[in-house]
Amino acid sequence: MMTSEEIRNRFLSFFERRGHKIIPSASLVPENDPSVLFTTAGMQPLVPYLLGEPHPKGRRLVSIQKCVRTQDIEEVGDNTHDTFFEMLGNWSLGDYFKKEAIVWSYEFLTSKDEGLGLNPNRLYVTVFEGDDNAPKDEESYAIWKDIFERAGLDPEKRIFFMPAENNWWSPGSNGPCGPDTEMFYDVTGALTEGLTKEEFVKADDEQKIVEVWNDVFMEYEKKDGKVIGKLSQKNVDTGAGLERLAMVMQGTDNVFETDLFKDIIFAINAKAAKTPSVFSPENLRKAERIVADHIRTSVFIVSDGVVPSNTDRGYVLRRLLRRATRYADMRGLEEEGLIDLVDIVIKKYKNVYPSLKEGEEKIKEEIRKEIAKFRKTLAKGLKEFEKIAMRLDGGNTTISGKVAFDLFQTYGFPLELIREVADEKSLTVDEAGFYEEFKRHQEASRKGAEKKFKGGLADTSEMSVRYHTATHMLHKALREVLGEHVFQKGSNITPERLRFDFSHPQKMTDEEKRRVEELVNQKIQEALPVSYEDISLEEAKRRGALGVFDEKYKDTVRVYKIGDDHTGVFSLEICGGPHVQNTSELGVFKIVKEEASSAGVRRIKAVLLSE
Repeated sequence: MMTSEEIRNRFLSFFERRGHKIIPSASLVPENDPSVLFTTAGMQPLVPYLLGEPHPKGRRLVSIQKCVRTQDIEEVGDNTHDTFFEMLGNWSLGDYFKKEAIVWSYEFLTSKDEGLGLNPNRLYVTVFEGDDNAPKDEESYAIWKDIFERAGLDPEKRIFFMPAENNWWSPGSNGPCGPDTEMFYDVTGALTEGLTKEEFVKADDEQKIVEVWNDVFMEYEKKDGKVIGKLSQKNVDTGAGLERLAMVMQGTDNVFETDLFKDIIFAINAKAAKTPSVFSPENLRKAERIVADHIRTSVFIVSDGVVPSNTDRGYVLRRLLRRATRYADMRGLEEEGLIDLVDIVIKKYKNVYPSLKEGEEKIKEEIRKEIAKFRKTLAKGLKEFEKIAMRLDGGNTTISGKVAFDLFQTYGFPLELIREVADEKSLTVDEAGFYEEFKRHQEASRKGAEKKFKGGLADTSEMSVRYHTATHMLHKALREVLGEHVFQKGSNITPERLRFDFSHPQKMTDEEKRRVEELVNQKIQEALPVSYEDISLEEAKRRGALGVFDEKYKDTVRVYKIGDDHTGVFSLEICGGPHVQNTSELGVFKIVKEEASSAGVRRIKAVLLSE
């Protein structure tokens, strides 16, 4: 059996031998990209380089990237869905293209000496069938056809053309995108003779085959949801989820029986109450999987500086911990037993991600506080449920969708909990009505997010670049006025204003805000030059550059400097850019609001005014 650690090491070594430079995982909190809440793919931190900016490490890269996706959170508990995962990826930034990418993918999957040694007879492939944005991918088909024929397999029963919804990849409405080819593996061992397209689709739906690798050929660019043309260079972005590869390599049909989850699942069963349960074995198994997944994800999110709140990333974290708490109750797991799982997650990953060990106490503290808070809310919610049940009269035994959604919004009750409590009282829930309310809420949130996040990484307008530079100056000014305990905790930049979150235990006084404003404006008036330099991490530390020095910074980093030896250096900070060339371009800096963001974190909103 090949362990997850062995898979990681083999992957990195395989591509390092083929000229790729290893780069570290970026944080789960995207740097200078407010368009998404979390890093959802390995390519996300590399967008500037996919768009043409030269990477300090060169044109061939390989990494294992921490990722979080929560759009399928309701599916967690089945065989393959999880919210945190590690994405193995290798990139060509305008270097090699389809042939090398496909051949190497196949070699890594099937080579016994260098790769995973998977059976080619259990491998299936999809390629892009073409549409108005791009032609049918005959080139990828031809490469795969040759590979399968050399292996003595019938290409007609192995390669299937699929539409864009299956074989076109893009990170969102803006940025690099393109057709892909995906590799699937038969986890049953019974589908070795080949399949028709219809049989392939059915096997995929039934999770008898699972996707294990994806090669994206990024040669197009999308803007506002539409493909607008080709990029200046042809890129390759490949991805393979470690959890699914571990599932395949360890001979199980689900990710929760791999070594990535086994210790957590074992602890849940060991610590769970031994009293008979009213829940079916199937529901108990789902509950323990949800607890294991959500605690693992929460540990990683907190380790990257997020704390529970009612907005944005903090809300996602809060939802995960509340679901974990509820399902822990279902499984008969006491509060301390739930906290003990944090230690197991950290022990499993601390050698791969050292910041977990370094922040262990903080992680446990935040998770413990949130669980305790929700248990109080849970008690209030159950009392409210009793009132709702008593208000139902006559033959009405149905809780309306709106009432159910109010329980979800106000008390954090997931639909499963509402359904369970209703069952105990012989009541039903209008689930269709709940989902209608939920859909309306999502649509309103989506529109709000689109307005909130307009711009972001894809927006390099003149004003956004000015605001980006101003955040560095604000960061430095806050540290000078308030103290060196101040560190950036997040930012959101649009062409209209900047928002900057920072560590500080109390509300700023009017005098402190005035001094910060004056210092920033003084440095703007001094017309300081802005420049950058790519240097080693150790050199950046030696020079006193600001940054979060964890595993996302390794080897070479880019350091932006405001000021120089002649004028004096005002700010020195690790950042990916972009920035103005001189502070005189900024205008007049004005703080419009200072408020609490979360416990121990303050938030400033500021604008740049013309003279």
